[in-house]
Amino acid sequence: MKKTTLLAAAVALAVSGPLYAGEKIFKTKCFVCHGTGAAGAPKVGDKKAWAPRIAKGIDTLLKHAKNGYNAMPPKGTCMECSDEDLKSTIEYMISKSK
Repeated sequence: MKKTTLLAAAVALAVSGPLYAGEKIFKTKCFVCHGTGAAGAPKVGDKKAWAPRIAKGIDTLLKHAKNGYNAMPPKGTCMECSDEDLKSTIEYMISKSK
């Protein structure tokens, strides 16, 4: 019984971790542009478009997400997102675009 409970707890933590939060935010807030390429946004999964952005590093990408960049307004459409929320979303987008 204890092993089953521990396993269930481990699975719950894994499923609700930062990458999952990033995926959820992406699907509800970022997909409008980064899922379609609207307004020149790099589409998630487009390795060629993301390579130079990934090369700039997570700190630069987070700065762009927080402050806005080109046609993207500050925080995109997620004004309630914390820095950690934005970072986990960027990490999710990168994981799908490598």
